[in-house]
Amino acid sequence: MKSLLFLAALLLALVVRASALPLPPPPQIDARAWLLTDLLSGQVLAEKAPDARVEPASLTKLMTAYLAFAAIKEGRLTPDQTLPVSEKAWRAEGSRMFLDPRRPAKVDDLLKGMIVQSGNDACIVLAEAIAGSEEGFAAMMNQMAKRLGMQNTHFVNSTGLPHPQHYTTVRDLTRLAAALIRDYPNYYAYYAMKEYTYNGITQPNRNRLLWLDPNVDGVKTGHTQSAGYCLVSSAKRGERRLLAVVVGARSENARAMESQKLLNYGFQSFETVRLYQANQPVARLKLYKGRQAEVGAGFPQDMYVTVPRGAGNRIQAQLITRQPMIAPVSRGQQLGTVRLSVDGRPLGDHPLRALDNVAVAGLLGRAWDGMLLWFQ
Repeated sequence: MKSLLFLAALLLALVVRASALPLPPPPQIDARAWLLTDLLSGQVLAEKAPDARVEPASLTKLMTAYLAFAAIKEGRLTPDQTLPVSEKAWRAEGSRMFLDPRRPAKVDDLLKGMIVQSGNDACIVLAEAIAGSEEGFAAMMNQMAKRLGMQNTHFVNSTGLPHPQHYTTVRDLTRLAAALIRDYPNYYAYYAMKEYTYNGITQPNRNRLLWLDPNVDGVKTGHTQSAGYCLVSSAKRGERRLLAVVVGARSENARAMESQKLLNYGFQSFETVRLYQANQPVARLKLYKGRQAEVGAGFPQDMYVTVPRGAGNRIQAQLITRQPMIAPVSRGQQLGTVRLSVDGRPLGDHPLRALDNVAVAGLLGRAWDGMLLWFQ
């Protein structure tokens, strides 16, 4: 439930800019489309063409990995399980981990080969094991895309090889990468591996930022001639995690440098502050006709907001509720809104939710409160 509430908050935040405050100007980014997000608050810090249709190339493998991790979590695969290597997988075009069709491969090796070496052959083996065929797996990918709120995405294959109906947006890629980091933190550690050796062949991770920035711990590169050079990168400093998606850069070096510009901009120009602690009352609201006279209102998770650096201590909050408030009340029910601003400029509205269940009072209590309401 908590992860669903977090995802809903993230999807809402991704629809709008970080705030209506004057923002530090973002750097010039030489790419077709890009998006920078603070995952702690869910706020977008900078963007260009976030909803333009783009070719994901090997960024597709983020969804392939997400479904593979889900299969392991649900017990449909195990890391030590061995899978046969089909002829289709063995003959896969593009980047490969060089699977041997005569030797089954362990699931854990396939995951590392897909993540670190970007192996198309590994993707196909996993897809066939999970769904029976790559075509069936693509249908699962599209179902999961809808569940994650990826409204402008359609997958045709597990690898990212070009196809007219294989497309996404940088906003949707942000949603996917954020979900992967949140839902599978143990396997996310694979994205920080700098190299992997399989079948006697060592291949480096193509994400150059793993060598250039010690705060970067993922995520995935992509490239085709039509897509250009792409990179989803993530870095963590303290509690803050930023996610940058850059699509359509001119070279392998450019995608790394442009991504680094975005990450540095986010960390240097903004700060993220925790305004409210999870499940702690922001206010206790008067309640009529309930077994309790008040109900605690707050946030189901820690509530963070990202503002230009130096503005954190000037955030103001206004509580907006509908009155009178009448029982029953269910935990998680929206009771009002916290409206945030800095120096009179709006930051946004955040739903305030009930922290408790409050049942309806007995006949006498309801009658008494009914009389109080009548006089009011």
